Amino acid sequence: MQVFETERLNVRWLEVRDAEFILLLLNEPGWLQYIGDKGIQSIEDAENYILSGPRSMYERHGFGLFVVETKETQIPLGLCGLIKRDGLEDVDLGFAFLAAHQNKGYAYEAAKGTLEYARKLGIDRLVAITTKDNTSSSKLLEKLGMVLEGYVTLPNDTEELKLYGIDLKE
Repeated sequence: MQVFETERLNVRWLEVRDAEFILLLLNEPGWLQYIGDKGIQSIEDAENYILSGPRSMYERHGFGLFVVETKETQIPLGLCGLIKRDGLEDVDLGFAFLAAHQNKGYAYEAAKGTLEYARKLGIDRLVAITTKDNTSSSKLLEKLGMVLEGYVTLPNDTEELKLYGIDLKE
């Protein structure tokens, strides 16, 4: 199901048929370094991740991580969307792109569209978290108008993360 589109991108719900893409993305060096190993080692693991993660969140909240693909080719480039995480009061903006599709403006374009989508859903405030050493994500969040508000450690984790926020009320 399509969620929204931008000039170059379609943003849609993640489907079980995207398992091969998820297996690839969740094992990219950048994902493992900045997000962490989710233990996705097979197509079956990827299918279970899709169903128990994003698809489950769609059912509970009406949003989650979405597939970002080019309008031209419909090839998945990455994920971008809204996440309701334990340990964060506000909805979180999350994104991750395959290395081959980074530094082309896709993450910014998708994230900017996601902010507008969140506003249409009536979400008044968004946050985003990133590791302290993930400078490219920090720069993207700042370009979106998000402000570093401090640091947070999520439940069942030990790493202190940067916490960004933005007020979406107009």
